[in-house]
Amino acid sequence: MKSRIRRCDICGEYTLKEVCARCGVPTRNPLPPRFSPKDPYGKYRRIMRYGRDRSA
Repeated sequence: MKSRIRRCDICGEYTLKEVCARCGVPTRNPLPPRFSPKDPYGKYRRIMRYGRDRSA
């Protein structure tokens, strides 16, 4: 099930809109992405984040 609730990073306001009504900043989904042990792109995300693969 897809979550529709969104959160503003600046003021912490929860809303259903794409832009925060209080401060006008774009909102984002407050939930982390789902974890999968068979993640085919995890290696590439770690390389982008840390500059090298830390799984080895």
